[in-house]
Amino acid sequence: MITPCVTIALVPEIKTGPWILWDALEVAIPKAAALGFEAVELFTASADAIDAKALAAQLDKHGVRLGAVGTGAGKVLQGLTLTNRDASIRTRAVQFISDMIDFGAAYRAPAVIGSMQGMISSEIKRERALSWLADGLNLLGRRAEKQGVKLIFEPLNRYETNVFNRLDDASRFLDKLEIRNVMLLADLFHMNIEEASLPGAICKAGSRIGHVHFADSNRGPVGSGHIRMEPIVAALHETGYNGCISAEALPLPDPDTAAAMTIQSFQKYFARNGETVS
Repeated sequence: MITPCVTIALVPEIKTGPWILWDALEVAIPKAAALGFEAVELFTASADAIDAKALAAQLDKHGVRLGAVGTGAGKVLQGLTLTNRDASIRTRAVQFISDMIDFGAAYRAPAVIGSMQGMISSEIKRERALSWLADGLNLLGRRAEKQGVKLIFEPLNRYETNVFNRLDDASRFLDKLEIRNVMLLADLFHMNIEEASLPGAICKAGSRIGHVHFADSNRGPVGSGHIRMEPIVAALHETGYNGCISAEALPLPDPDTAAAMTIQSFQKYFARNGETVS
């Protein structure tokens, strides 16, 4: 079922990032549940940065599930990427993501690889860097498969990476992997910059899409920019998408208002006969 999900960031060093809620788990999860979100996507400093038992207790108490876990802190805080020319950094990147896979899998949640794909240096041939990325994703995809979860790969806009910017290019790359457990993340903000047609790109990617980031053209909550949501929603329904619609957006004008705007937009666009899809 399509599930309304909201991001919670627990990394103080990146306060300006595109995540809706920033409170401690015991504040953010009840807040998310009260608004009507059925899942949360966590951005943590590492796999062991939060108390797993405390997280499980909060999720259970408020009837919310873990929708996904982000891995971007590996790059933001430690400079780790899967395409770095330094083999030791690539190895550490794989280990960091592996730990996040294990962390999320305990709650049946996938890990998301976005910024940790890195930036291909002009000193390295693209084919070589992509071979490193493929090696990493094959290892990580197998680990996720053994844990019973998917691995999510996110194309980013050209200002954040030169690896993959469009769903179609990333999908063709994933088709060449040894593992079939790696899915695409369709982030509406990045797609608004890179795709000629957002619904067209979604329809072409089809069942390869495993997660959706819900944000508007200005990276604020949906409803604050100019993206036309109706054809995007229709495209998601056409592909049979049934995962999380997760608000990864700037908390503007403030976290509580952004969260409220997001759930209102979810209800507006993903409702049938007055009831939410999930």
